[in-house]
Order: sequence, then C-alpha cells, then structure tokens
Amino acid sequence: MKMKFNLLLVALLAIPSLSWTKEEIGRKSDEKKPGVIGALFTPDPDQILGEILKGVLQRYHLSQKEVNDDLSEKAYQVYLEQIDYGKQFLTQKDLNKLKKQKYEFDDQLISGDLSIVKTTSKIFDERIPMVQKHVEALLKKDFDYNTSESYQSDPEKRDWVKNESELKERWRKLIKLEVLVEYFELKDEQDGVKKLGDKDDKKKKKKKKAEKKLSKKEMFSEAKKKVQKRYARVFKRLLEQKRSDRLDKFYNAITLVYDPHTKYFPPEEKEDFDIDMSGKLEGIGALLREEGSYIKVERIIPGSASWKGKELKAEDTILAVGQEDSDFVDIVDMSIRDAVKLIRGKKGTTVNLKVKRPDGTQKVIAIIRDEVVLEEAYVKATIIEHKELGKKVGYIHVPKFYRDFSNPNGPNSSDDVKKALVSLQKKNVDGVILNLRNNGGGALQDATLMGGLFVDSGPIVQVKNQGEADVKRDIDGKTYWDKPVIVLVNRFSASASEIVAGALKDYNRALIVGDSEQTHGKGTVQAILDLKNFITPFAGSIRDKVGAIKITTDMFYRVNGMSTQFRGVRPHIALPDQYGYLDTGEKSLDYAIPYDEIPASKYKALDASFNVDKLKRKSEQRVKKSEKFKKIVESVQWSKERRENTERSLLYTKMEEYRKETREFGEKHETDQVDENIKVTSIDKLSTDVEKASFDDFKKELQKDPVIEEALHIFSDMLSDGEVASK
Repeated sequence: MKMKFNLLLVALLAIPSLSWTKEEIGRKSDEKKPGVIGALFTPDPDQILGEILKGVLQRYHLSQKEVNDDLSEKAYQVYLEQIDYGKQFLTQKDLNKLKKQKYEFDDQLISGDLSIVKTTSKIFDERIPMVQKHVEALLKKDFDYNTSESYQSDPEKRDWVKNESELKERWRKLIKLEVLVEYFELKDEQDGVKKLGDKDDKKKKKKKKAEKKLSKKEMFSEAKKKVQKRYARVFKRLLEQKRSDRLDKFYNAITLVYDPHTKYFPPEEKEDFDIDMSGKLEGIGALLREEGSYIKVERIIPGSASWKGKELKAEDTILAVGQEDSDFVDIVDMSIRDAVKLIRGKKGTTVNLKVKRPDGTQKVIAIIRDEVVLEEAYVKATIIEHKELGKKVGYIHVPKFYRDFSNPNGPNSSDDVKKALVSLQKKNVDGVILNLRNNGGGALQDATLMGGLFVDSGPIVQVKNQGEADVKRDIDGKTYWDKPVIVLVNRFSASASEIVAGALKDYNRALIVGDSEQTHGKGTVQAILDLKNFITPFAGSIRDKVGAIKITTDMFYRVNGMSTQFRGVRPHIALPDQYGYLDTGEKSLDYAIPYDEIPASKYKALDASFNVDKLKRKSEQRVKKSEKFKKIVESVQWSKERRENTERSLLYTKMEEYRKETREFGEKHETDQVDENIKVTSIDKLSTDVEKASFDDFKKELQKDPVIEEALHIFSDMLSDGEVASK
C-alpha cells in the first residue's frame, strides 16, 4: 500500500540559477516555504517526485495554477505531441486507450501510479518493432517514382491514422520520399553540383572524376542502404529508451502547461544545463559525433586536455573507454549521450580511450581530464573598420549571459564585457557595437550589471511576482563606456538580451538596430530548483534521482513599465529579416504568459546624442540600393511561399524540378561573400596557430555579414558633423 505524503513547511535551499542569485532565492523562500519529504522506510521515487513537483509548481510558478483536471486535459494534448509529434506510431485505437486517462494526469502525478506511461510503453514496445519490420521490408523492394502521389511533410497538417494499415501506408510514403531525396543527394555529389557554402576543392573534384560513375539503379540501391542505416539507428534508439525517458515526457507535459519555459530536468540533463550556463565542464575537450554505429572525434577544443596531449585527433574513432585501471567498456553501437558519460569525468582523473585511426591502425590513449572552456560561448571583442568610412569601431559579441554560479571568481559575461570596453578605450575606438543577436538570455544578474556599464547609475530592470516590483539597479556610480553605442538584436534575442537592449533604449544610451521588427518577446524569469533539497537526507539514494526544475517565478519589466513579454524590444532601425518567413517569438508558443505593464520606475533618460529619424532615412536609402539586402527580401518572400506548400511530390520528375529550382534560387540569392572593405583587427595577441585560425574564422563571419556593414555605415552617420544632434 502506498503512503500519501504532505509537504511540510520548511526552508528551501535552492541552488544558484539561471536568473536568480542564491541570496535572492533564499529571500524568496522565506515568503513561501515549500516542503521537504523525509522517509524512514523504502520510498516510492515516482510518488515522491510527483508530490514535490506539484508543490513546487503550485507554490512557486508565477501563474499560481492548480494541478487539477483542467490542467490534466491540457497536459494530455501536450503529452501526445511529445510521444508522437509526427503521428507516425499511434493509431486511433491507441488514442482511445490513452484518452481514458485524459483527466488523470493530476491524480497520477500525486499517486506515483503513472498508468498512462505504462499504457504508452506497452503500445510503443509493440508498435516500434512492427514499424521497424515494415521499413526493413520496404527497403528490400524498389519504389515506383512514376506514380503520381505525395507525402505531407508537416506533422501539424496530418490527421491521426485510423489503423495499422493506414500507418503502414504513411511509412511507405515517408521511406519512399527519404530514398528519393537521398538519391538526388548522391546524384548531385556525383555530378559535382556545388552546394551553398561549399568551397572549391580541386583535390576533391579530381578524386570524384577518378571514381567510377554509378548508374541510376546503383545510386538508388546506395540511397536505400543509407536510409536503412539511418533508420536502423533510429529504431535502435527508440527500442533502447529507458523508463526515465518516458517519465520525462509525462512530467514535462504537465510543466509545459504552466508556460513554455518551465521544464523538469532529470539529473543528467541538469548537468548539461549547468555546463551550458557556465561555459565550462571537466573532461577531455573533444567534440564528438555519431557516425553509424561509431563515435567519432569531430574536433579538438583548443587548450583542452586532448589538445595538450596531442595524441587524440579529429576523425579518430573511439571504440572503447576505460577508467583509470578498470577494464575497457565497448562503446560501439552505444548512444553518444551514454558514451559521453563514460568519457567525461572529474579533473585530475584518467580516462583511457581505445581508438582507431582513419588509416585503420589502433591505439590506446590515456588522457588526464581537465577543465574544458567552451570558447565559443564566451564574449569576443575586436576592432572593425570600413575602408571607405575611416571610423574605428569596437565590436563585442555576447553569445549568452553566462555565469559560473558555483564559483564566485569564475567567468561571467558582464565582467568580460567590462574588460573588453576597457581594452577598446585604450585602443581609442570611436564607438562600440554590442551584438546581442541570437542571444537567448541567461543570468539576470549579468543583464543588470551589463546594462549598468553604459550609465552612471539608476534602475535597469524591474522584476515582479505577486507583490511589489523589485527594482534591479546599477549602483556603482560609474560609466565604463560613454561614447556612442549600437546594439544589434534580432528575432532570436531574448530575455536578458531584451533587458539590456530595452534599458539602453529607455535611457537614450544606444541606438538599437535589428534585422527584425522586434526581439523574441520573452519577459519572464526562471529559477533552477534542485529538487533533492526538498528531501531529507533520510531518503538516501532517492535524493540523487529526483533531478531539478526550471520554473518561471517572475516577470521582468523595462524601467518604463512595459514588459518585453510578447512585444519584445522594437529597434530604432529595422533591417530586412532573413528569417522573416518563420513563425517565431514568445507569442507563437503555447501557454505563454500574457503581456503586462506596471508603473514606470524613477529614472532619468539622457539627452539623445543621435537623430533617429535622419539615421533611419539614410539607412533605408542604403538598404534599397544594397544587393545583399535585396536578395534577403526576395529570399524571404520565396521561402514564405515554399513554406506554405508542405505537400511533397513523390514523382521523380517533380522532385528533380523542385531541387533544381531550389538550387538555382539559392545560387542566385547567396549572400555569403566576404567583403574585403571590412577590416577586422584582434585586440589580443594571437600566439598560436590555433588562435590565429580561430580568429580568421571569426573575421570572415563578420566580413560576410551585411548587418555589420550597415551598422558601420550607421555609425559613420552618427559620428559625422551635423548628424550627432539632440532629438
């Protein structure tokens, strides 16, 4: 008999999080204290986790929603999307079985008797082998590509199939399409058709010419082999799903009804999240990829243990992994996630890798694990100039608002931007471009500190739950950059990015330039709660199995009182949006929290040092004349039309025509050319070949970017005599 648990009122000890500091979480916990579950007997992990999740969601989530039948009904729909988004496994008969438990998500969460997960597992345990057998049989035969039929590629436009016969027909069309696409990929490769972004490789072309040409029949045979290998891996992964994988879908069906950013993390995903936030991990420093049954080294991270050891190389295949003096574990046919668990480990420990070189030779490599710094996640700064404009501009790229919460002296994005500004001051640049494009956010603390680098003091953002707004201020009384600033944003700039862009706009401190009409529109704040802190030490091993939850606790508001939720930040100057055909943004997400406003905070806007109307007019005139921006506008329109047509023809001639049209349009509208007029200079000394190669790649990306070119022109206008006028 299962025992019911009630949450006892005790203090929450939460770990530092995405948005809140440890001290802030501590203060919030004094207001509403959740419970800690203890046990003097063998507890039921599912029941304990369910009790904790219910308590945390109802007590801490901004919406204060109750876990009840209404929420269960919505969770059921989310659950179906999670277990079979493509509508490729479940039939109407299966749905009828699952539908009986449509209103029981709340009850099952609390009881720990997850019947719907058991029912789902039973269906999939029977259905996956059936579909796998069907796919294998399909790939043993030839398809007729002269028959006029089509496949709906958009899952949202598909209906659920009535029975297994209709399901098999759906798979027949899917596999037929996959083989046809793979065939044309092989054909293009054999014919030497250049893909967008490919570099001219004379050696590769020479090798291709020397190779024997495959016939149409042989290419179709090869295409089927490739599809067969791909789906063998897919079905293998599906059949190897652990119970925890299926439980995650149940728990997150409930959390996602609260809002799109509330998510349950099992223990291993929590570790990945911490790595993403800090930009650091402990391991060997090799990026890996799956290739068939094997795990291969994609590249070695500069400065890592593998890089220092100089033995492990890109394209090496890792066959087995051993710990210290332990026996090797074979990782052939192992998932990349499980292989990484074996390879990753604490700094100072040794891992032994049995690898196979591309030439077939095998070797055992011992690597002492060390801290790995993911450089691409960190702030980068340089100096850019346009040869025709004569202005020297600092450029700072902030990929995310990172902070190592476990180490007060560890890296964080606000300190790194401050250091970059100090360096650029010494270089005497005329202004700074702060690039927040594609920055999805991160630590609220760093957003506040970073905004404060550009003003003497004052409020940067307001944060509110149910009570009074908590105003986050810059209080150091110092401006680290007082020259002109352009902030670059786009539709993927979200959360902390919107805080900084909004604050600098409200203070008239920066000109906001975006290659979209507005930023993402995420105005909510999340905290990471380690769920083991809700369980007393008496529960033993259960504490290490409950994971964590990222939960929306507050909404943030600009100093003018407007939330960025849904509306985002509108740039002063909007450039053509290369992703304008996509339906993105917070407002497009299910169960997103609605827009809200509060009273403005007391702040003093500066007198604008630029005339927005004049700068906008000049920019619009240049954009109209720009071939790159013209191609972007045409490409977006073409993509919008293509995106609506999701029905894929399975006729050979139609597919050939479709691919030819796509390729020709892509070639005509390619904007990936390097602009030699843009000079990029490093502010750091580049000592090694790796550093030089890394900077060269960074430089080329800037030289290819039409937004960077236009930003330099806008800066030139801002700095020209007569244009720096108070508005």
